[in-house]
Amino acid sequence: MVPTVVIIPVKSFRLGKQRLASALDDAQRSRLGRALATHVAETVEEAGLLAMFVTGDPEVAAWATSSGFPSLPDPGQGLNAAAAAGVEWADRSRSSWIVLHSDLPLLQAEDLGALANTRTDVIAPSSDGGTSAISARSSIKFAFGPASFHKHLPQLRSPTIVARTGLLLDIDSPFDLASALSHPRGRWMRTALS
Repeated sequence: MVPTVVIIPVKSFRLGKQRLASALDDAQRSRLGRALATHVAETVEEAGLLAMFVTGDPEVAAWATSSGFPSLPDPGQGLNAAAAAGVEWADRSRSSWIVLHSDLPLLQAEDLGALANTRTDVIAPSSDGGTSAISARSSIKFAFGPASFHKHLPQLRSPTIVARTGLLLDIDSPFDLASALSHPRGRWMRTALS
């Protein structure tokens, strides 16, 4: 049996984080995307879990492979389909799974332990009402996007809700970026942006 698989969908380093265009140029956004994905994957490994990227971008797939992380092809129908493809792989492998976003700069191994060490469905909200992480023991229909926490919640059976600093702050806006950079656990990103 494979350890818990942490499914990390990544669109593209070059084209990602467009909502940060007013604060960062293309090269900075690309470096930030790669640095965030690296941080999340290394934190997953530190927690004793298996990081699995789902991407349709050849650059991201090559980076994942060269970094020692497996990847699956993204079916190309958005974040929900990418998450579902990862879950399908985990189910075929008879592994439990967690879908986790790649833009969590404050993430720590303890945050992942809080997700993985439950025997129930689990969900972690982001500060803007989205879903940073989700895991279920049965099939669900992913509904990522605005207010996804409230869309996912009724699909889960007696879920554990995990609200931790490392899971609450994802980088979706210049405000999120400034918040992360000002937090002691997010200062590492300054190197990626310089």
